[in-house]
Amino acid sequence: MVLGSTFLGVDLAADPKRTGIAQLRDDGTKIVIQDVRVGVDDDAIVSAIMGSRKAGVDVPFGWPRAFVELVQGHRTAALAPPPDTGPNWRREVLYRATDLEVRRRVGKTPLSVAADKIAYPAIRWAAIAARLRKQGLTVTPDGRGVACEVYPGAALAAWQLAGHPYKGAKNATSRSTLIERLSVRLPWLEWEGHRDACADDDNALDAVIAALVARDVHRGTAMPPPPELADLAADEGWIWLPDGS
Repeated sequence: MVLGSTFLGVDLAADPKRTGIAQLRDDGTKIVIQDVRVGVDDDAIVSAIMGSRKAGVDVPFGWPRAFVELVQGHRTAALAPPPDTGPNWRREVLYRATDLEVRRRVGKTPLSVAADKIAYPAIRWAAIAARLRKQGLTVTPDGRGVACEVYPGAALAAWQLAGHPYKGAKNATSRSTLIERLSVRLPWLEWEGHRDACADDDNALDAVIAALVARDVHRGTAMPPPPELADLAADEGWIWLPDGS
């Protein structure tokens, strides 16, 4: 691994005011949190990703293949009618292979990018990804390029740190406890005065977790798509999880 590597985490919201960003520096012996901010526009995200070795972004990188095919078929009046429209069919249409795999591995079900408000930041990411590609960077749904999709809540579960409600102002005390547990779990992480920012705002904490997972992906210690799901991941996106060790 190259010494002095910088890893980026982005907790992407539809509104820049609620978008968090965190930068980590890995000098080979310690991991230092260099910067944590909430309130980040597209220009700042593009610039930060371009300056990082790997970026972890908390947002879906794609839509379910079956959902895309349904929309295309409906638009062209070529949709083949399903045998029924029950829950099994809806699950296939609304959830990506990676969503179901995350649920299987850590017991957390990601929001459906086809049917939930998570679609708003996902649309924003599609535009940011287009800007990055225009700059000559490789950005792929399965995270093989400069950026990878992450899910901080599932990463915490993989680290056996689930069970702490940490979202929102009402959970500031629980968030502080989670930060203490995360520091014990990752003793090499140096917060450099950014603990308070993460305790005050869950968007900041999620950005730090996203950056940590991006580092794992770069080091080859995160979980890639298994061969049987690689084709779907290339279309739909893939949530990278730390291996939990």
